[in-house]
Amino acid sequence: MLGGQMPIIVLKEGTEREKGRSAQTNNIAAAKAVAEAVKSTLGPKGMDKMLVDSLGDVTITNDGATILKELDIEHPAAKMVVEISKAQDQECGDGTTTAVVIAGELLKKAEELLEQNVHPTIVTNGYRMAAEKSLEILDNIGFEVKPDNEEILMEIAKTAMTGKNVGSSQENLAKIAVSAVKSVAEKVNGKTKVDIDNIKVEKKYGGSVEDTELIEGVIIDKERVHPRMPENVKKAKVALLDTALEIKKTEIDAKINITDPNQLQKFLDQEEDMLRDMVKKIKETGANVVFCQKGIDDMAQHFLAKEGIYAVRRVKKSDMEKLARATGGNIVANIHDISGKDLGSADNVYQKKIGDEDMTFVTGCKGAKAVSVLVRGGTEHVVDEVERSLHDALRVVGVSLEDGKAIAGGGAPEIQVALQLRDYAPSVGGREQLAIEAFAQAMEVIPRTLAENAGLDAIDMLIKLRSAHESKKKANMGLDVHTGDIGDMIKKKVVEPIRVKRQAISSATEVATMILRIDDVIASKKGAGGPPAGGGGMPGGGMGGMPGMM
Repeated sequence: MLGGQMPIIVLKEGTEREKGRSAQTNNIAAAKAVAEAVKSTLGPKGMDKMLVDSLGDVTITNDGATILKELDIEHPAAKMVVEISKAQDQECGDGTTTAVVIAGELLKKAEELLEQNVHPTIVTNGYRMAAEKSLEILDNIGFEVKPDNEEILMEIAKTAMTGKNVGSSQENLAKIAVSAVKSVAEKVNGKTKVDIDNIKVEKKYGGSVEDTELIEGVIIDKERVHPRMPENVKKAKVALLDTALEIKKTEIDAKINITDPNQLQKFLDQEEDMLRDMVKKIKETGANVVFCQKGIDDMAQHFLAKEGIYAVRRVKKSDMEKLARATGGNIVANIHDISGKDLGSADNVYQKKIGDEDMTFVTGCKGAKAVSVLVRGGTEHVVDEVERSLHDALRVVGVSLEDGKAIAGGGAPEIQVALQLRDYAPSVGGREQLAIEAFAQAMEVIPRTLAENAGLDAIDMLIKLRSAHESKKKANMGLDVHTGDIGDMIKKKVVEPIRVKRQAISSATEVATMILRIDDVIASKKGAGGPPAGGGGMPGGGMGGMPGMM
């Protein structure tokens, strides 16, 4: 200290701070660790992870987004990488592992440049230029997908499910995914729009994965409210009510004084008449099936059963909306406003026991804009993984229809991007050229990882792929992990939507550049202001705030 000056303390005691190169190294290491965690799940021969949460619940999956969602990650930079997989899952449904692995590799290559004293800003600029160029290259090598080309859509669905635990049922599930997506696809301003929320996936374990089926309508996980109601209604006219079939209580506290026993009977009779009128009103519209979002009084249930009306109560709001889209009916909020025009129609409404529960099936809806898939499987874990696979398949078919463009899989686009980026780098010149070349190298991590996970020699495979792309100008040559050789991925039916690759490259680049630009990490320590470090030693965790303790 010069001149007896007191040091100025800006940060609270116990705050940890990392600056400069060590902050960058730490952040890069954390992001790489996340990528390493999911790397082995990539591709058809990827392995699965078993995740056990604090309650002992087990999840077995090789879906990148699910793995990272279940992991309890503490490091802030690692959390940023997890965000990529979430965004990828929301945007495309598939390619979550690809996005995370590319991000990890971009940071690994950037670290090598930082060690050569290339400034992080130059690296990030180069990466951004490379990402823009990559998206351009992808557009050039993509090919058109038309909605009526079911074969390509099936291949896209199958590619998304490859490597998941669906085995021999892949064909059936792909068919279900394509049919379901085509049912709910709509034209909006000349563009195809697919809202996957209009496909209801209902899980019931029991049977086998082969028993998974598509229902042209909606499955409701509820039974009819009264045993005397019909179990099966043909040519159903469906009333959808967002109101209770009950006598409403008064809005304000009210007292009713009854002085005579006859008055009590009249009071009860009046209630009964009101409920009878409600049921009569429904019957007059011609409805023979009622789905009610709220409760149905016991007496109203009795009257509905007498009229031979099938009724279900406490249906979820989301299910009511799907019923409206499937049957073409309107949801009515006031029982007195209902008319024949509000009714939806279905060929069949029936109750069926699936596993150990009764469920209501609304089937045969003409031109249904909402459909359901009943997923079956031997155990709960199988059903969950089939549902995740089906979700991926539904999403990729949906985005393929929306974008109308697909691309070869099997590492082919990554090799092509790397090749063209290497040609593009010298035209940029300057130090950014180094970053673009690093980006090109990083892209090759996908075919390399596919080869490693399939037990092949990664270097041999990369050389073969580069040779095929460079000398023979074959942009669709990728890795066939089943034969252990390279081949034309379009002929091998390994096809992906272009959006999966575009999103993976964009989000991986964004996160990598964001992490690279951080040169200072300031963290408030947990339990700051407690006993000084090393002075604890108390049972039950005197080291709770120690850095690096997980």
